Amino acid sequence: MSVFYEFEEVDAFTSGAIGQPGQRVFYLQARAGDRLVTVRCEKQQVAAIADYLKRVMVDLPPPEDRALGGPGELQQPVDPIFVLGPIGLGYDRSSDRIVLQLEEMLPGGIDPDDEDLDADDVDRGQIRVYVKRSQAAAFCDRAEQVVAAGRPNCQWCDLPIDPDGHPCPRMN
Repeated sequence: MSVFYEFEEVDAFTSGAIGQPGQRVFYLQARAGDRLVTVRCEKQQVAAIADYLKRVMVDLPPPEDRALGGPGELQQPVDPIFVLGPIGLGYDRSSDRIVLQLEEMLPGGIDPDDEDLDADDVDRGQIRVYVKRSQAAAFCDRAEQVVAAGRPNCQWCDLPIDPDGHPCPRMN
């Protein structure tokens, strides 16, 4: 049986990266009291979650308060329970919370499009997090900082540029 965590209320939901640009490892973290859960993810997943949250919040009333508690940096220990795969996002009107469903990436060799594969045959870890609008706004602010702190993207191909340049596929 894989892990399942549900956070109906969190003290913090944040993203962060460890390492030098070009070699950074990205993480998402949820914390409620002394419960801390960390998931390893990709830079693009952090950016996509922030983009989605911003689009959802455009249709909602602005947050009444800003999330408290520092700049949203990762808490120690940074010990991921799984690598992030599919992401589900939604809005729960009854609790006025944004819901994030984070699922574990399928083990290598398993094709999610395999018609013979029964959903019950795949046991993925899952984390469900309910965040306030203010926490979602704080997550977006932090995610933008984390993503922007990396290597700049090439103006032609949008791939990251290493300090010594990069082979741009559009510039031959």
